[in-house]
Amino acid sequence: MEGNFRDVAPEGVGPDHVARIQAEWARERPDVDVSPQAVIGRLHRLGHLLTARLDVVYRTHGLSEGEFDVLAALRRAGEPFERAPGELAAHTMVTTGAMTKRIDRLQRAGLVTRRRSAADGRGRVVALTPAGRTLIDRAFTEHMRNERNLLDALDPREAEELERLLTGWLARVEPVDGPATAPRTPGGPAPRGGG
Repeated sequence: MEGNFRDVAPEGVGPDHVARIQAEWARERPDVDVSPQAVIGRLHRLGHLLTARLDVVYRTHGLSEGEFDVLAALRRAGEPFERAPGELAAHTMVTTGAMTKRIDRLQRAGLVTRRRSAADGRGRVVALTPAGRTLIDRAFTEHMRNERNLLDALDPREAEELERLLTGWLARVEPVDGPATAPRTPGGPAPRGGG
């Protein structure tokens, strides 16, 4: 286990948190193959660390990650920057109940409006307000700058290879009809995408 870590770790760096956990499990349960932790454990840990760094930008703009996701989904829709609540829930991979709470908060902040759909008088549409568009444009620009800074820890070849590997792996794990219907683990959170 530690040998694998040393083969890929920067020179002079000792075993990381995951390698120490693996070594402990290998000692305590030599009958169980703990090698998957080398990848899954590091992805999980990296996900938490990256999310914490991304959250800083959201908070700078007075948003939670979920609120950023809603505004980003509306902005990506293009003019007139609106979507039905169910469509927003699918694009952000949350339940319609959770979406309602996010929309309520964003509406109170003056960043979105709700109205009846022109196409279907019974349906509702959520749209960005001018203030919402200004905010998400600013926040998204800073978000991309933040992601670039985080990714710059890798050299360009490493980043390309990691993208290729993750894209292939995701294609094998994610359902064919996309992330909106990705299965949830029992008791676990809904799968996450990104801005």
